[in-house]
Amino acid sequence: MARAIMLQGTGSDVGKTVLVAGLCRLAANRGLAVRPFKPQNMSNNAAVADDGGEIGRAQWLQALAARTPSSVHMNPVLLKPQSENGSQIIVQGRVFGQAKARDYQRLKPQLLGAVLESFEKVAADADLVIVEGAGSPAEINLRVADIANMGFATRAGVPVVLVGDIDRGGVIASLVGTQAILDEGDRAMVAGYIINKFRGDVSLFDDGIRAIEGFTGWPCFGVVPWLPGAARLPAEDSVVLERLAKGGAGRLKIAVPVLPHIANFDDLDPLRSEPDVELVFVRPGERLPVASLIVLPGSKSTISDLADLRAEGWDRDLQAHVRRGGRVIGICGGYQMLGRTVHDPLGIEGGMLEAPGLALLDVETEMAPEKTVRNSHARSTEYDVPLAGYQIHLGITRGPDGTRPSAIIDGAPDGALSADGRIMGTYLHGLFGSDAYRARLLQSFGLSGGRRNYRESVEQALDEIAGELERHLDPRWLAGLLG
Repeated sequence: MARAIMLQGTGSDVGKTVLVAGLCRLAANRGLAVRPFKPQNMSNNAAVADDGGEIGRAQWLQALAARTPSSVHMNPVLLKPQSENGSQIIVQGRVFGQAKARDYQRLKPQLLGAVLESFEKVAADADLVIVEGAGSPAEINLRVADIANMGFATRAGVPVVLVGDIDRGGVIASLVGTQAILDEGDRAMVAGYIINKFRGDVSLFDDGIRAIEGFTGWPCFGVVPWLPGAARLPAEDSVVLERLAKGGAGRLKIAVPVLPHIANFDDLDPLRSEPDVELVFVRPGERLPVASLIVLPGSKSTISDLADLRAEGWDRDLQAHVRRGGRVIGICGGYQMLGRTVHDPLGIEGGMLEAPGLALLDVETEMAPEKTVRNSHARSTEYDVPLAGYQIHLGITRGPDGTRPSAIIDGAPDGALSADGRIMGTYLHGLFGSDAYRARLLQSFGLSGGRRNYRESVEQALDEIAGELERHLDPRWLAGLLG
């Protein structure tokens, strides 16, 4: 059995995902067969694994960091929040069902078997497995039947390293408080802790380290500084949207309305990386600004998000944008919203069976239980350049504007273009990550950018993060982990 370590947090968004990715890259750079693993993830930013099926986007990124193909077994349980039906449950890459939070708690014991099976498969051909927890083990109200943190660690026998976020404040209390409320068996699983997101002179926290050790007896495995490279990695989930809303000025303004069930918004990351682009994530309560391009990203609940879009008055803002000559791109659920009507006769998304769309494209969508999940190769019909991406969607979209497809995906027409070419929809996630397409899109707005290799910038960021971890983590601990 491979060696394994599990990073758990004193809370959500403490930086576990980036630390796991950085450790995976560090281990891979030393020649180890390293694999990421997350028993349970909750995110609408999903990816299609190399062996087919859905996993969290974070585990796809961690597999990239580990220089290994991604697998559905790296994230055996994925919860995708949607509207009235609670969350869609993905188990080992396939739709398992739907459940509200209370019902899901009762389901977890039967999912533990799949989690442990997947862990064994991931560990079978690895030297090292780096496991990421979810939320915090301090949520002891969820400890019964837990599969995400200590419930997994104790069953699989994986030692735990706690991660505390000093940037948000109260890190000493977070670590000491976690130790205080864990039961004896869970407390014994903790090997030590890491302080993350430190700014300034690390020596100023020496007294803090001594205080934590005095209260808990746990050793510190390192104080990790704020990692600039993390901003160049794909966004994991909606927690980061608050930060992404604060973009810098650029010659081309692109606006993105943030709807409650926004999904796969990491599609926008390649545009955000362009120096001449100002990417504005518009929050509820704000108006859509005057912009050259509005992008409607994916949605886990198209009909529900259409209702919220109208409640915000963004439908009127979109119409005004189009009258001014602005352009619109809709991806997946955003594409469905651009049509005349969205039908859901089986109630797959929730209570509403039909909703009028924005009528910016002459197409209609009907939801169907069969889910399209696949990595795809495509070609843009607008610019005649190659595209690479993936599809994760329910529904079939047809109509007159579909006779002008926006792309050819796996040999079949996809999406739609308006007659004047200013409105475009597609089911292909990841199209902005295709460097040639992004360059031509920006050129159509008079910019000469878009020539950078986005994938290479992500690889460079992972190497930078790995280097920072090697400098700031305890070398004796790293030697034991990576030896």
